[in-house]
Amino acid sequence: MKGIKNKMVVFLAVTAGGVIGFIKGEEAKQKWVFRVKSKYENRRLMAEKKSIARKGGVLLDDIELAAYHNN
Repeated sequence: MKGIKNKMVVFLAVTAGGVIGFIKGEEAKQKWVFRVKSKYENRRLMAEKKSIARKGGVLLDDIELAAYHNN
């Protein structure tokens, strides 16, 4: 279900971006699609962090995550 929802958000962003690109130009389209995708991604990450915190997990910051994944 999550995969379908993610694909729908991306599809809608790209479709709406195409309309914006046709009207305002390619640069405006790219800015709008980036803004929508990053907003959705931030919401998903915040929900994931809240879920981990509720389950008693330890939240790591960006530096700790980067250090963990580089090893």
